[in-house]
Amino acid sequence: MSGARPLPGLPPPRPIPIRERASILFVERGRLDVLDGAFVMVDEGGVRTHIPVGGLVCLMLEPGTRVSHAAVALAARAGTLLIWVGEAGVRLYAAGQPGGARADRLLLQARLALDEDARLRVVRKMYALRFGEEAPSRRSIDQLRGIEGARVRETYKLLAQRHGAKWNGRVYDPGSWDMADVVNRCLSAATAALYGITEAAVLAAGYAPAIGFLHTGKPQSFVYDIADILKFETVVPEAFRVAAAIQSGRPLEGRRVEDPVAEVRRRCRDAFRRADILARLVPLIEEVLSAGGLPLPTATSEAMPIAFDGPGGTGDAGHRG
Repeated sequence: MSGARPLPGLPPPRPIPIRERASILFVERGRLDVLDGAFVMVDEGGVRTHIPVGGLVCLMLEPGTRVSHAAVALAARAGTLLIWVGEAGVRLYAAGQPGGARADRLLLQARLALDEDARLRVVRKMYALRFGEEAPSRRSIDQLRGIEGARVRETYKLLAQRHGAKWNGRVYDPGSWDMADVVNRCLSAATAALYGITEAAVLAAGYAPAIGFLHTGKPQSFVYDIADILKFETVVPEAFRVAAAIQSGRPLEGRRVEDPVAEVRRRCRDAFRRADILARLVPLIEEVLSAGGLPLPTATSEAMPIAFDGPGGTGDAGHRG
């Protein structure tokens, strides 16, 4: 019996590199499915909205969202991360993985985290990138964490003053979203968007979100490490702008804000584009980890290749492409 004949039509498109994608999309109250070959969101009335899943870094699935097996499979092939979150993205319940994590990069990350000297070098690099100056010498990681916390609290205070927002501190309970004040709700929505695309970048680069250096013990510790380097230049100012407009009742750039969370998300999306965040994230991860000074382990001959491996791959290391 002769070999199987190739299927007619064009070959499947290659995944788009993460740096060239749109950042993030939040979906709620509908069913994600693949209908007539297209990735769609079907609302309660049966209306289809096409989603260019291959051009997105991640989809944030809020309450009321259902996902078919076909949709999950297509998202995985396209290298788009699916993240199940609570209302406004303030709590992460689960996440898929857009590509096979690279064992060599996971081993490097683990070695850096377990070597106290290397870990300290990584933390000092994150401090320098975040604050634009070298970390104080002869300080432990715990001491640097305390110094960073004080500087972060002061930065929140200064940004609130700059944008005219009433600020009583970063206080919120993810389980009581409606009890938080408008500033904290805006900040939570903004950082959730940043954490979503950062987790996608961490996975795309072949690393583990849970193995952190300054943050530890959380499923997204490394995500927080990387995202916190960027959040005060990208999403936090947008959160304060929106919150100040709500508190004062004044228009924001000529129009009244009706939904602060939706407005924050739109402005974060634009901030990501202005800062070219997707092109920066994977190189930033590599820069941070290279400060540890340990060599990348050589991949063994029996190691699994990158998904969608092929000549001239277009994806990032560890990504499906």
